Amino acid sequence: MSDDNTNKWTVLKILDWTKGYLAGKGVENARLEAEWLLCEALSLDRVGLYLNFDKPLQDAELAAYRGMVARRAKREPLQHILGSQEFLGLEFRTTAAALIPRHDTELLVTESLRVVPEAQRVLDIGSGSGCVAIALAGSLPGAAVISVDISPESLELARENAALNSVSVDFRLGSLFVPVQGERFDLVVSNPPYIPAADIETLQPEVRDYEPRSALDGGADGFDFYRAIIPAAPEHLTPDGWLLLEVGAGQSAAVTEMLAKNGFSAIFSAKDPGGIERVVGGSIK
Repeated sequence: MSDDNTNKWTVLKILDWTKGYLAGKGVENARLEAEWLLCEALSLDRVGLYLNFDKPLQDAELAAYRGMVARRAKREPLQHILGSQEFLGLEFRTTAAALIPRHDTELLVTESLRVVPEAQRVLDIGSGSGCVAIALAGSLPGAAVISVDISPESLELARENAALNSVSVDFRLGSLFVPVQGERFDLVVSNPPYIPAADIETLQPEVRDYEPRSALDGGADGFDFYRAIIPAAPEHLTPDGWLLLEVGAGQSAAVTEMLAKNGFSAIFSAKDPGGIERVVGGSIK
């Protein structure tokens, strides 16, 4: 993308060039991502982009776009470059402080609302960007929603996202149930780190190199946090309270067994759109 061609770079030409360049760097959906980046650089939506295919880019627009493409070519996540990600119809700021909200995790929210539609007290373990707690707070008006995380940077981002989405969540710093000693909840949810430590190096560069390791690493076998959360949960649940957990591919059977051994009943699992058993839940009677 040389400066000699500055006056010749039309929208269509630069999209075609970027598609090939990003694809060569291993980026999937390179054309679509090129469009999103150019939309950001030109302050257009995709319809506006299509209506301006023959428009030449100005120097400042080209410079801004070039910078974003260079970052994406290094496999920095698109959501970090654009600065936001949609989750259940809500918009969330995204930074390196927390995992980018995933659409797979939407199932944790929708299943929680299905099994405890009138929850009055909710605990979310592992705030991250705040997406789970904020989506629950938005759908449970009047409920007290508390969310805990060990990362001050994550909590700062989560608080920004709560303000952005005009909901109230009580974010607290600390590990697992420590910040809520003596408190009980109708619903406890968590999307804990669940990737086996040795598998992290095999992840896509976008995840491995740019997302917080502490939000990924589930210990040697990936189950460390389930072992910590499940036995401790009953003393923090109200009668008929529910615990719902996101799990990784192939983990649902083991987590189901842990729930059963710790006194949970009505245990179920739910599949994400990809057919993976992604959420496991149970109730304390």
